[in-house]
Amino acid sequence: MSNLIPRRMSLFDEFFRDLAPGFYIRPLHGDPLPQQIKVDITESDNAYTISAEMPGVNKDAIHVTVDNNVVTISAEVKQEDVKREGEKVLHSERYFGAVSRSFALPGDVDEGAASAKFENGVLTLTLPKKVAVAGKRIRIE
Repeated sequence: MSNLIPRRMSLFDEFFRDLAPGFYIRPLHGDPLPQQIKVDITESDNAYTISAEMPGVNKDAIHVTVDNNVVTISAEVKQEDVKREGEKVLHSERYFGAVSRSFALPGDVDEGAASAKFENGVLTLTLPKKVAVAGKRIRIE
């Protein structure tokens, strides 16, 4: 016996299912932003590379900050349907949301030499490692 509770459809969904099968159209925007940005982090001898999946996000809505070795990636999405003259909206879905992710890298980052690229829903950050300056010996007189 199953412990699952069957999901009941809303009255709105039942109405459209019974009225005209196949009439119900799935949302244009798909699923909303995930709860957490998925990232891959790799390290080479001189830099860290971070790839973050951010589908459906506009490049201008992405913010990246680096503070020593802490990287924060955040995005805000605002999707709205456009209403055209002469059209009657029968069903409209839109969503607003913000997502953020912070993590610490093993070493400090040279913020001035960092670069970012956003292509096909993937943000790629190249964060050069800060060159450790060897202690300067002070001559004692």
